[in-house]
Amino acid sequence: MATGFCSSNTCLVLNRRSDSIFRHFPSSYPTSWSTEKRSSIRTMKCRCQSTGTDEPKTKMNLFDNASNLLTNLLSGGRIGSMPIAEGAVTDLFDRPLFFSLYDWFLKYGSVYKLAFGPKAFVVVSDPIVARHILRENAFSYDKAVYGTLFEAEHRSTFYIPYWNIPLARWIVPRQRKFQSDLKVINDCLDGLIKNAKETRQETDVEKLQQRDYLNLKDASLLRFLVDMRGVDVDDRQLRDDLMTMLIAGHETTAAVLTWAVFLLAQHPVKMKKAQSEIDAVLGQGRTTFESLKKLEYLRLIVVESLRLYPQPPLLIRRSLTSDILPGGYNGDKNGYEIPAGTDVFLSVYNLHRSPYFWDKPNEFEPERFLVQKESQGIEGWGGFDPSRSPGALYPNEIISDFAFLPFGGGPRKCVGDQFALMESTIALAMLLQKFDVELKGSPEDVELVTGATIHTKTGLWCKLKKRSNI
Repeated sequence: MATGFCSSNTCLVLNRRSDSIFRHFPSSYPTSWSTEKRSSIRTMKCRCQSTGTDEPKTKMNLFDNASNLLTNLLSGGRIGSMPIAEGAVTDLFDRPLFFSLYDWFLKYGSVYKLAFGPKAFVVVSDPIVARHILRENAFSYDKAVYGTLFEAEHRSTFYIPYWNIPLARWIVPRQRKFQSDLKVINDCLDGLIKNAKETRQETDVEKLQQRDYLNLKDASLLRFLVDMRGVDVDDRQLRDDLMTMLIAGHETTAAVLTWAVFLLAQHPVKMKKAQSEIDAVLGQGRTTFESLKKLEYLRLIVVESLRLYPQPPLLIRRSLTSDILPGGYNGDKNGYEIPAGTDVFLSVYNLHRSPYFWDKPNEFEPERFLVQKESQGIEGWGGFDPSRSPGALYPNEIISDFAFLPFGGGPRKCVGDQFALMESTIALAMLLQKFDVELKGSPEDVELVTGATIHTKTGLWCKLKKRSNI
């Protein structure tokens, strides 16, 4: 996240990254869809993205056909008879992978095989199937840490698996950097874990729960985890949890705040509503946990921003055993067989913008989370019901029956979800408490990049004007 200031009032730039630019437009729709539904999907051009939907699809050439054939020869034939998404390999190079996954979701359905690159992936865009993988069969699938997502995306779209060649990790610059970055992270975390375990003080659980961590010299989440789990806690599990917090924690919070500001700047009425709530609850004071409970509308803004711009847009799982995935909505009633070792992309972006499970899925409507939504005859999906999780500060996968998955779900759900949500809400409250926000340029000027999370290319430049009542 980067910040800067300029011009007469204040100009703030959020979330600057130097990756490549990508744009998005949905390229096709199911023929059964009405004109009204197609029109609704067209509004998905999140304004920071691209032009229209009438551009012709890239024609497949000899290279594309050879790549798809190679994919099926290497691994695709092992995956059951689900719809196969094939197309020009160049479609994957000029925009993020998850945008292409959305187009193919509209064309091929909620579960399909992605026949690009060195192996085939199963792409899931359905809450029924997501629930099956994340909760009902969680330990039959291995979890990929968010930090590997960018490399996974690269490997999924490169048709020759050169990284499996002996010595490639030392010869290929990209792989050398990947191994070096991974070693830096692991060495750092291993050192912190070793220190925390060596300095742990034995005590019973009741005293641990009463310990005042604010007054500890080395107070940290790691210290708390080691104290609660004991000295014999598995180092790998600790490292995975810390990796999630380190990589996903700061990256996702910065991205969520960026897109929340981006959306609010285009909806000044909603911004004023949020500021009125902040004024009534906080006045000029600081946010406390008790006041956070009263900032209902602001919390809904944060989760609606996460729905439209999920961080990360993809979750990756690998099946440890053979399995039969549910067919999902409009899928095969008998499900789809997959062998052990199959890589599954859970497309959170597709789930959050699915026209089958959300009303006006591409519009910014924080209030939607207050309204109960029936399953509308979709077999296997329980609809949206806030009463399923009484007392929850933020909507979650239980309330939405896995149609809303900003932090995954099941026993391997992100450990930092509540921390990230509360941190984002407090930061947004501090900003809106003092300032009115406008975009410095046009929404169409904001360009997307992607890695493990969705970012802007050159930052989100905004004009900050001190509120008149401050």
